[in-house]
Amino acid sequence: MKKPIAFFVHHQGRGHANRTMAVASEFARDRPVSVLTADPSLFDGFSRDVEIVTLPNMIGAAVPTPRLYAEPTPQVMHCVPLGLDAMRRTMRCILDHLDEREVGLFVVDVSAEIALLARIASVPAVQIRMHGDRSDIGHVGSYEACVGMLAPFDERLEQDDYPARLRAKTFYSGGLCTSVDGVPERAEARARLGLDPEREIIVAVTGGGGSGTPYAPLTVAARAAPDALWLTLGPTHREGHETDFANLRELGWVPSVTDYLAAADIVIASAGDNTVHEVARVGGRLIVMPEWRYFAEQTRKAEALVRLGAAVQAPTWPGDLGGWRDLLARARALDGAALRGLYAPDAASRAAAWLEGLTDELWSHPAAA
Repeated sequence: MKKPIAFFVHHQGRGHANRTMAVASEFARDRPVSVLTADPSLFDGFSRDVEIVTLPNMIGAAVPTPRLYAEPTPQVMHCVPLGLDAMRRTMRCILDHLDEREVGLFVVDVSAEIALLARIASVPAVQIRMHGDRSDIGHVGSYEACVGMLAPFDERLEQDDYPARLRAKTFYSGGLCTSVDGVPERAEARARLGLDPEREIIVAVTGGGGSGTPYAPLTVAARAAPDALWLTLGPTHREGHETDFANLRELGWVPSVTDYLAAADIVIASAGDNTVHEVARVGGRLIVMPEWRYFAEQTRKAEALVRLGAAVQAPTWPGDLGGWRDLLARARALDGAALRGLYAPDAASRAAAWLEGLTDELWSHPAAA
């Protein structure tokens, strides 16, 4: 029997779960697969046969006493409050599962502490790589504790300050996008959506992992380019003082994001992994506006995209007409080829093959008794 592969899946947003499903779908059917997560509903409807293990949700759990709350966090860790029974139950559940299933490889998406836990428990682990300022001893220690790292992006997007010794143990799958629906030509996409075939269309898109696209700057954008149609997909964040304009429409969640991205002349998006690769898949012109994330994750990814000529950005959301007109002019000058080249249609299958191959390599030729 093949050694099982287990995934720890963080439940913030849908990106971690969607990535896990994309990769796990490519595993051999006789490979036992399990998923440990605090939100099993993220995997509702997943067609592959996997074991789902529900973990306690530790986020927001209250520390029971002021004295425990005052205890400082050690530098080697990021989020380890004391006295939480939910945290004890989480770690116990993870260790019991790894032990009972004799897991051959534990894929951590993502948690530095849980990668370290796997090493302490003598279980080989792979950490999913994310961008950001992660040179602290907690991150570096977790990377060193892993048998490898999986970067779901093109190696050209790697940060210059990522150590060579860690880069050597990182597998770059190429740009992994979890959307699988077909990409229509622009005219076809606009016809499907009932959009003007000639008008400039600018789409602002965000996923479920943050607070939404700030709406107030887009009202200024709509005034700066009044002949364009501005569409927002996903949540938006309003401050209460915005004035709506006829050429700016909030669409919320839509059935096919791909159709809107294909219909757009310019896309404004955050620097989330899947979001960037969704735009890359259609070859769009991208204005990347990173959302705040721990360790400047999206900021560092946005910097890499701009460095490669795959996107443009502004230091902050423009608050004036001239700022928007300048940003749009730079976006119109992009040809989309640099961004399109960062998407790899076989990224999920390449990642799956590497994980399975690594698992088999680690457990082949058992030592003599």
